[in-house]
Amino acid sequence: MFKTILFPIDMSPEAQQAASMAIDLVKQHQSQLVLLSVVETQENPDHPEQASTEAVAALLTQAQTLFEQQGVQSKTIERSGQPAFVICDVADEIEADLIVMGCRGVGLIEESMQESVTNRVINLAPCPVLIVP
Repeated sequence: MFKTILFPIDMSPEAQQAASMAIDLVKQHQSQLVLLSVVETQENPDHPEQASTEAVAALLTQAQTLFEQQGVQSKTIERSGQPAFVICDVADEIEADLIVMGCRGVGLIEESMQESVTNRVINLAPCPVLIVP
């Protein structure tokens, strides 16, 4: 059912929690897993730790190793830009069947909906999005 699963990762605990769901889905559906991390290029990034190319590259390497330890092979992609738009563009490019991502818990509250990466991905994604709280 899900041939290709896109898992956008950052350095948040929520992304780490969503990883187990991604592993389960990949194993269950024998999917290809694509790990994506975005180097934030805006002047005041929402997550300053994601503004460093080196930090993002290290994160992808670490994540790929952790997935391999769980028996899951993955492909990694590193891009620059605004996270929500990059996530949706990559999902379209790789023809993802599902995006799995963590949520910080405030992203779906009305007051902050305009600012939420999660909400933007939900509204712009070319495929279903599974949000792991």
